[in-house]
Formats: sequence, C-alpha cells, structure tokens
Amino acid sequence: MDAQLKRGILDVCVLAAIKNEDSYGYKIIKDLKPYLELSESTLYTILKRLGAADMLTVRTAEHEGRLRKYYHITDAGRNRIEEFKSEWKEIINIYQFVIKEDIDEQG
Repeated sequence: MDAQLKRGILDVCVLAAIKNEDSYGYKIIKDLKPYLELSESTLYTILKRLGAADMLTVRTAEHEGRLRKYYHITDAGRNRIEEFKSEWKEIINIYQFVIKEDIDEQG
C-alpha cells in the first residue's frame, strides 16, 4: 500500500478511536487491535502528528498514582474523519473500476 495513503488511513483510525470519548495510548491500541496491528511507537508518532495538526489535544491526569496522557479529538479532527469518508467513496469507485476487468473476465 502507498505509504501516504496508509499514513492517512492510520491517522483517521486513531481519530475515530477517540471520537466518542477521550482515551490514552494503551486503550487506543487495544480498541484498534480487532481491525489493525499498531505498535506503540507508531501510535505515538501518529498522536504527535495529529496534535501538531490541531486534530487532537492532550491533557495529563493522574490515574492510580501515575500520570497518564488523555487524547481528545478537536473539531478539526472530526472534520478530517468526515473528509476521509468522502474521499473513501472515491477510492472505492476507483477500486471498482480497476477490478472491473477481472470481474468481466470471470463472467
């Protein structure tokens, strides 16, 4: 898969994981696990990039005596999810065009 496309998809997956409630690193990885494998180092790179793009904010809170970073989606992050949904429809159309020959040859 194209690296830029994959990066964009992973960014949106992380945003989707926090769209309904604030979350922290380990929980984000756990929530995404049924859908994709994501390492801690990759996740924190994505979180840093999304924070720099103002798509999420970070707050630190104490949890069981330790500090934990919680990530919160911003309006820009929500807008990115909506943009992705629109873009994905176009990607599906392109995919259907590309595989059309294969389907026609099988038929």
